[in-house]
Amino acid sequence: MLTLPPLSLYIHIPWCVQKCPYCDFNSHGQNGELPQQAYVDALLEDLRQDADYVQGRKLHSIFIGGGTPSLFDAKQIQAILEGAKAQIGFEGDIEITMEANPGTLEHDDFAAYRAAGVTRLSIGVQSFSSDKLNLLGRIHDKSEAEIAAAKAQAANYNSFNLDLMHGLPNQSFEEAMADIETAAGLAPPHLSWYQLTIEPNTLFHSKPPQLPDDEALWHIYEQGQQRLAKLGYQQYEISAYAKPGYQCQHNLNYWQFGDYIGIGCGAHGKITLTESQQIMRTVKIKHPKGYLAAEQYLFEKTEVLEEDRPLEYLMNRFRLMSPIPKTEFEVRTGLSADILTLGMEKAADRGLITIAEEHWQLTPKGTMFVNELLSYFCD
Repeated sequence: MLTLPPLSLYIHIPWCVQKCPYCDFNSHGQNGELPQQAYVDALLEDLRQDADYVQGRKLHSIFIGGGTPSLFDAKQIQAILEGAKAQIGFEGDIEITMEANPGTLEHDDFAAYRAAGVTRLSIGVQSFSSDKLNLLGRIHDKSEAEIAAAKAQAANYNSFNLDLMHGLPNQSFEEAMADIETAAGLAPPHLSWYQLTIEPNTLFHSKPPQLPDDEALWHIYEQGQQRLAKLGYQQYEISAYAKPGYQCQHNLNYWQFGDYIGIGCGAHGKITLTESQQIMRTVKIKHPKGYLAAEQYLFEKTEVLEEDRPLEYLMNRFRLMSPIPKTEFEVRTGLSADILTLGMEKAADRGLITIAEEHWQLTPKGTMFVNELLSYFCD
């Protein structure tokens, strides 16, 4: 039987200074003054329209993503958070993350966002190499990234994350390792370190850059893992590393198949409805003009059917390094763990999974062959 998991809130702010050539997110380059007040009003009405999804819960975490949310004034971010708290309420230890970019044109004083209620920053550094930043279309430089990290430290956030990419155009092994060392020197409690991938509907897809070959990519990944571990960062998710106690609670709720309301342009949500024993996914109107002109913000609502729930759960849960409790699968999907037995046995035979009485555990090999692992549950 389905039971209610923790409830998170995702807030999408779609504008940025300019669109990066690798970005496939729903983001739009800034063109003139942003309609901040109108958008905040729309967000809070959007949240009100999703009130039935709360089902007596308080918010476990909030993530303000984009785009570049730090283009909005701190007072507008505060208004969003105060509105969410008034409508739903917060758990006592709520984690509230906001994405920010290091460019001096793209952020208010980080201390003001802290005072507005944000508890955690995620700063999009990507690289500390000037030529790589130029290739990626970023408008900041190394010194601005270092200043942003120092500001996050000084503003007394509970935690902050630095986003780093590897496998960049013409990136050498030495450059990739230097990025890790520079980032670690800024003492972030959390690092996201992920490989650049070329996505459809991006400039890089139409004009592909020269990326390192597979052998070079593997060498960067293997050695980068070792360096991050030596620096005290524990890998807890495919591309996320944290000092002990600093894992991102919002992302953990995603990957553990928790619930989240999504508000804002193109925002996605996933909701468990215990009365009807359904799992629903929602998508909001994507384009800012259409969103701001709307009276109803829901664009699409679909049910996750029972036959699809095991694969959907595992596609999320296999991102995490921690053991997978069989009871978690059952309460998050409403299904018996026994239906996974055959697939898990096949995966165990291939050395991708170990099976215990109460849980399953990915092996190091399993973390590298997740697509193969998922194939055992597609029938």
